[in-house]
Formats: sequence, structure tokens, C-alpha cells
Amino acid sequence: MSEVTAGSDMGIGLGLAFGVLAVAGAIGMLVAYSDQVVAGWSFALAIVAGICSIAGIHLYGAADA
Repeated sequence: MSEVTAGSDMGIGLGLAFGVLAVAGAIGMLVAYSDQVVAGWSFALAIVAGICSIAGIHLYGAADA
């Protein structure tokens, strides 16, 4: 008998979820280009979400990939 462990798709899910937030932040920058404060916070959201996206993929990704 062989034992097979199933991997988790949490890395992909977190990557997609934070990727959507990063795109939302980028769109917020595009829409609010005249207001520097809102554009700055939108940029911060995009950068932090992008970092969390990559971190989630690396933390929960497959060890053999």
C-alpha cells in the first residue's frame, strides 16, 4: 500500500485573492489620479497586496514544485 498526501491549493487561492486586491489598488490609482492622498493609499494597497500574494504562494506552495 502506498500513502499519498494531497497538497493544498491555499497558495493559489491566496495568490489570486491578493492579486485581485492588487488590481483593485491599481485601478484605484488610475481613477483617483487627481487626489494624491487617495492615489497614494491605492498604491500602498496594491504594493502590500502584491507582497502578500507572493508570500502566500511561497508559504503554502507545494514543496516539490
